[in-house]
Amino acid sequence: MRGRKIRQFALETAGILFTIVAFWVPFYFIIVNASKDVQESSLLNLSLPSSFHIWDNIKTVIAARDYMLIRAFFNSTVLTAVSIAVLVILCAMAGYVLQRRTDRATPIFNFLILAGLIIPPAIVPTIWVMDSLGIFKTLIGLILVEVALGFPFAVLLYKSFLAAIPRELDEAAVIDGCGGIRLFFGIILPLLQPVTATVIVLSSVTIFNDFTNPLYFLPGSDNVTVQLTLYNFQSQYVTQYNLLFANILLITIPPLVLFLIFNKRIVAGMTAGAVKG
Repeated sequence: MRGRKIRQFALETAGILFTIVAFWVPFYFIIVNASKDVQESSLLNLSLPSSFHIWDNIKTVIAARDYMLIRAFFNSTVLTAVSIAVLVILCAMAGYVLQRRTDRATPIFNFLILAGLIIPPAIVPTIWVMDSLGIFKTLIGLILVEVALGFPFAVLLYKSFLAAIPRELDEAAVIDGCGGIRLFFGIILPLLQPVTATVIVLSSVTIFNDFTNPLYFLPGSDNVTVQLTLYNFQSQYVTQYNLLFANILLITIPPLVLFLIFNKRIVAGMTAGAVKG
């Protein structure tokens, strides 16, 4: 019994140390270098600055290139909010249908969902399709890309969670006169709140922090998102590390706060979906 407690304590200590090394040390590195001037930040070390310039650096970052960061925050917020709304509705409906219906087409749809998780996205063909549809370099086109990339994982979460909701509930609602739309939005969707919270938080962090998709599918300074503003302070020959890290700090805080607030909901939704599936 005592040996088991020692092993448990050792594992917990190792987990805490890993968390410190993997997360808090890099975050400390960002804060420290965001507080330095140009010369000190170019050393890229963990030492404290001789004098703190964090507020001056933040003001410079916000005002850079005609307040591009504010425009980027607006674009990223719209992109994230609309993508999440579409993801939740579509994936909940798809997961409900796939879990409730069992016919010859069900294995095919399940295979396609799994293929969406396995097969990597192709940039050039996607651009060609978007350009043919007239949605390349538009926010709507990027929203569709983000929804397509997040669709398989969210559908699997909803499908697993819906396995715990008995079919008798659907049958009782139908007997009481509920149609398909009313059944789903009035009865089923409210029961999916735990997994919906998980999908919202995980997808929000992923979409808000996305760098490659806006770079490929939404080029242009007017369409810039928060991650692309990092280019404002680095070039081939000169990099202003103090401003770069101040920019990183500003765009890291919103998803970090969101994750810390809803951390328990994320774990609850993931566990519920896994166990009940």
